[in-house]
Parts: sequence; structure tokens; C-alpha cells
Amino acid sequence: MTDCGSVLPPAPEPDVPADTREVGVGPWPGGPQAWPDDPRYDPVLLAQGDRRNVVDRYRYWSMEAIRADLAGRAHLLHVAIENVSQDLNIGSIVRSANAFNVAGVHIVGRRRWNRRGAMVTDRYLEVHHHAQPDDLLAWAHEEGYEVVGIDNGPGAGLLERAALPRHCLMVFGSEGEGISPGLQESCSRLLRIGQYGSTRSINVAAAAAVAMHAWVLQHAGPAPD
Repeated sequence: MTDCGSVLPPAPEPDVPADTREVGVGPWPGGPQAWPDDPRYDPVLLAQGDRRNVVDRYRYWSMEAIRADLAGRAHLLHVAIENVSQDLNIGSIVRSANAFNVAGVHIVGRRRWNRRGAMVTDRYLEVHHHAQPDDLLAWAHEEGYEVVGIDNGPGAGLLERAALPRHCLMVFGSEGEGISPGLQESCSRLLRIGQYGSTRSINVAAAAAVAMHAWVLQHAGPAPD
């Protein structure tokens, strides 16, 4: 007689990352006697390995050395984000700002912001805080920067057709609310990213990356790597 009792479901597969590659490099080959004689290199990283998310030319460099090198060749572009809800998108924008080596990021509003999305890239560039939009605008006026809002509101021109200024301060609003009315009125112009699908808007962090890259295409040379 066949046992028709209940059959247990198969055990679930273990929850492991799909990508298990090891990041970075191990200790410098050859030991201390083979270490490079260069003050930019960090003895701790040389001894223990460098597992940071940095490009190969910065392997084993100290954070201070990387920051100084980036600052020495930073682009003229600055970006500003209104911080009304400690949105995770702020960290993602900071990470993109590092990737395009902008001269500075400006946080307007709350001083505290969610750094998780930045993946520690905020340590490698200048992050400024402005309590009010007027403080940001005063900085832009003093430094000779044109304030350009990136928003898909009424009257916004196409980013793809715009000639962006070299001394450009791009302003991004919070997710959902966009740029606050007072700050928007102070922008020299509003630009939007052309879209081809059904959604009315794209994520603000994605929009910021697209906009920064648009400036880079107009004003920066080939990437160093």
C-alpha cells in the first residue's frame, strides 16, 4: 500500500549574494621592504590590503591623498540638494558627484542627511551646508555661479538642447516635491530631461546623474581612466 501522506516542500535555497567577487587588492606583494617610497601611500593599507571602492590608480593611497588629488583637478560644476526629509537619494547624488568629480555638493535645509547611499564618497569631496536657500544663493552670487534648476515643472527647457555655463550650480529638489518655489524663482532657468516613456518623472538621484553627465560632456575632457 502506497503512503499518501503529506510531502514536505524542498528546503529553501540559501540567501547568498549573486556576486561574491572579492573587492580590491590584498597586501602589497613583497612585504614592507618592497613598499613604494611615496607619501601618498598608506602603510596600513599596504600591510593589510585595500578593499575600498576606489579606482585602481588610487589603490593603497590614503584618504587624504585621494581627496587632495581630486580637489586639484575638480570640475567647476557644483550641485545643491534641498534636504527636507533626509531622503536616501541625497547620498546617491553625492556618490554621483564624486564619480564626476564636481567641485562641491551643497545640502540646503536640514544638516543631517542619509549617508548610506553615498557609500563613504562624501569623505572625498567638499560637502557644504546652508540652513536656508538664501544662504546658498548668496554663496553662488559671491562665487560667480549661475544657478540652474533641474526640474520638469512648467516652462522648463530641454537639458539636451541647453548650453550649460562652466560656472554652474545645479539645484535639485526633494523627491516628490521638487525644488521649493522660493529657490526655483531664483534659478536663472529650469531644465528638464527629455523622456520617452509613460512615467511623468524619473528618480531625482537618476536625474542628477544624467544632468551632471550632460555638463561633463560639454566642459570636461576625457576621463582619466
